[in-house]
Amino acid sequence: MADEKTIRAFLAIDLPGEVRGEIAALQSRLKDVLEGVRWTRPEGIHLTLKFFGDIDKLTVGSIADIVEKKTEDCERLSFTMGSLGAFPTVKRARVLWLGVDGETEKLASLQGSMEEDFETLGFEKERRSFTPHLTLGRARSPRGRIMGLREVMESVGYENPSPFFAEGLTLFKSDLASGGAVYTELAYFSFNG
Repeated sequence: MADEKTIRAFLAIDLPGEVRGEIAALQSRLKDVLEGVRWTRPEGIHLTLKFFGDIDKLTVGSIADIVEKKTEDCERLSFTMGSLGAFPTVKRARVLWLGVDGETEKLASLQGSMEEDFETLGFEKERRSFTPHLTLGRARSPRGRIMGLREVMESVGYENPSPFFAEGLTLFKSDLASGGAVYTELAYFSFNG
C-alpha cells in the first residue's frame, strides 16, 4: 500500500473516447452471456506497457527521463481492436482481455527497450513476453473462473473495428478507492518522430 512518500504508478497508452465507447458496447454484450466477471470500467482501460507498483516519488523523475529519451524518435502508432483472449488460459480464465492489432511489433520493441532501462532502476524485468491487450474484466472471486468464455470467444468480436492512434505514452498515478481505481496523469510523453 502506498504511503505519503510513495505512489502506485504505471505507464500506458491512453485510449481515445470512441474506442472506450466501442469497448463499453462490447462489455455490455458480454455481460449478457458471461458469468463471474468483475468488469473494468471503460474509462479505466488502458494499454499498459509497464506496471511499476508502489514507487518512491523521487523515482518518477528517473522513469520520466527513460521514457522521454525512448519516445523522442518514435512515430505515432496505429492500432485496431483484435480478438478476445484470457489469462492464464481460456479454460482457466481469470482475466478477460481484448487483443490489439496493428503496429504491435513496434510497440513491443519500444516496451522491451524501456524494460531494460527500467531494470537499471531496480524494477524487475517482466518474465512473460509482452502481449498488448486491454483488460475487460477479471474473475469475480479470487479462486473463481470466468464461465462460458470458450463459446463466447468464437461468436463475439468486431466486424469493422475502428482504427486508433497512439500519439504518445502517459505515466499514471493509480489511487485505489472503493468504487475502483482512480487514475491521474503524472506525465505525458509525445511521440515526436
